[in-house]
Amino acid sequence: MKEFDCTQPRIKEKRATCQEPFIKLVKNKAYYKRFQVKYRRRREGKTDYYARKRLVVQAKNKYNSPKYRLVVRFTNADIVCQIVYAKLQGDFVLASAYAHELPKYGVKGGLTNWAAAYCTGLLVARRVLTKLGLADKYEGVSEPDGTISMTEAVEDAPRPFKCFLDVGLKRTSTGSRVFAAMKGASDGGVFIPHGENRFPGYDAEAKELDAEVLRSYIYGGHVADYMRYLEEDDDDKYKKQFSKFIAAGVEADDLEEMYQDAHNAIREDPTHVPTDKKKPAPGEKVKNNHKTRLTYKQRKNKIQQKVKAFQAKNGISA
Repeated sequence: MKEFDCTQPRIKEKRATCQEPFIKLVKNKAYYKRFQVKYRRRREGKTDYYARKRLVVQAKNKYNSPKYRLVVRFTNADIVCQIVYAKLQGDFVLASAYAHELPKYGVKGGLTNWAAAYCTGLLVARRVLTKLGLADKYEGVSEPDGTISMTEAVEDAPRPFKCFLDVGLKRTSTGSRVFAAMKGASDGGVFIPHGENRFPGYDAEAKELDAEVLRSYIYGGHVADYMRYLEEDDDDKYKKQFSKFIAAGVEADDLEEMYQDAHNAIREDPTHVPTDKKKPAPGEKVKNNHKTRLTYKQRKNKIQQKVKAFQAKNGISA
């Protein structure tokens, strides 16, 4: 009789059938029955709930104090900066600023570049501080030189307004425009905890920030360099790329002064002026610009009229 060797693992043989050769059934009835879908905005790829939880949840010993966020979003033609806080009912906007407001302050083109993002962040910061009555106490950095400085508390005054940067789903690469808006809001007098390692001009090897490079970006120096390059290298592309600057008479050497004047104008009057909306007088009918849907008889008659017009034009008898 053959002895059993306990040191060798026992091999359980299973004969594979032709129908199921080495296939493990994963998505069975129980899988579909217990499947739980993710939140709608996660399914649509709009909200990072992992980040949102940490940006919204407040310490329980602070009771009813909301946690404010600087929400920065970009579209093809605009930049949106909002100071937002969350309630159980949803998010509420305390103050907002848009890049399409910048022409009012003297920015004549390039409303989505790095310098415009800085101006938009500065505008929302001055706007929220004016609303809270802190604009005179926290001026921020009136002449940015590219160095990193955060708003500190002032004696005999309320603490600075604090918020956290909310980038959404945008990638936080070094030099991103998201950090331009954050820098503008920080220089505007809002306390936003941040470091220096995501600004343009930061050297990852030396772990130092070149303040001159950052200052150049704040005043549109990188745009001016590209304008000079294109003007010499490809005049047609220059006229197409910078058509608004050319129409406004702005050249590469004028950009720094333009952005400096815009910063000063924002600080002088950051308030939002709502546009005049025409309200109809009592009893006046409102003009409806939407086309009403044609009935079947009207559509049929319209086709007949087109056929008759075509026949008359080409001399075709009915």
